[in-house]
Amino acid sequence: MKDAHEKFGQSDYEIKEREILYQGKLRLVRLTLRHRLFDGAWGEFFIREILERPRASAVLPYDPILDRVILIEQFRAGAIADPESPWLIEIPAGLIENPAENPETVALRETEEEAGGKITNIKLLYEYFVSPGGSNEYIYLFYGEVDASHIAGIHGLANEHENIRVLNLSAEEAFAKLKNKEIKNAPAILALEWLKSNRQSLKKNQ
Repeated sequence: MKDAHEKFGQSDYEIKEREILYQGKLRLVRLTLRHRLFDGAWGEFFIREILERPRASAVLPYDPILDRVILIEQFRAGAIADPESPWLIEIPAGLIENPAENPETVALRETEEEAGGKITNIKLLYEYFVSPGGSNEYIYLFYGEVDASHIAGIHGLANEHENIRVLNLSAEEAFAKLKNKEIKNAPAILALEWLKSNRQSLKKNQ
């Protein structure tokens, strides 16, 4: 039996078959696999369908001097079932499609592309699987400092059909949107909750 303090690892599962069901910008695969059970025995083989995509970076741009938060708003096809609107309030984010790029570099680039802002200080907050029951999507979540005094407008890459509006808000306005459940994007929620706990110390360090 596995001790309560022992961790399972890469040697504790077995993939019998991997079948690609669909390949586009995303990939859908069917896995036939099994894994060890907590009593130490091997379980039976079973099937799981997994949506595969590159890892991603997301960043919360914050100006600790002006006490302002930079959020963005854009249309999301995955949110069309929302009864209110498929336009979501988010933070800058992008896929790590080039193996030569690290997560931090992507966060810096996406802030410029999606919000027109330049980050001068960046810190990794969390990294996590988004929905591992059906996807391998993995996010690196950052905090980044910006000068919010001139960040505004519409941004995004036309060749990627992006039409992104900047929301330059006071921290209190951003927290109000969070409280009122206007923000339904997980990285933005996590980042703003972190900012609520760390805001005063960030302002004091200026």
